Amino acid sequence: MRRRPDRRSEPSVRRLYVRFQAAQPYRHGRFPGVVGLVEGLSSEGRLTVEQERFRRSGNDWFGDHLVNPYEVDRRVYDRERHPGAAAWFKSTALPMIDRVSGYLDILDAHGIAWERLDSDSPGSSCTRIRNRSWHCPR
Repeated sequence: MRRRPDRRSEPSVRRLYVRFQAAQPYRHGRFPGVVGLVEGLSSEGRLTVEQERFRRSGNDWFGDHLVNPYEVDRRVYDRERHPGAAAWFKSTALPMIDRVSGYLDILDAHGIAWERLDSDSPGSSCTRIRNRSWHCPR
């Protein structure tokens, strides 16, 4: 498990994009993002009342500050068209990146390993919306 992100956890050389995801692949060989991992814990009823409260308010915050990709292009996560598509934040989107720390705290509490990825080229761009970008592996 990794510790919560903050300005000190940034790589010594800033990359263009950052992603937080499962440290190990899940079924079908995919690495779900940390918000998806917390959603899974919630759907299984494994979150405490406080963790569930954070999940709901965190999801609301992201909903208020980010565009839902399905409102722009419903095909962005189509497994046939874009296998392995994943959401990445622009490294300059610090308010979004900082907000991820609460999700990481929940994963740490449940013993779920996660990792931070930093890249200038995470794959070909499927869609870009404000501070997020969806990339498909090359």
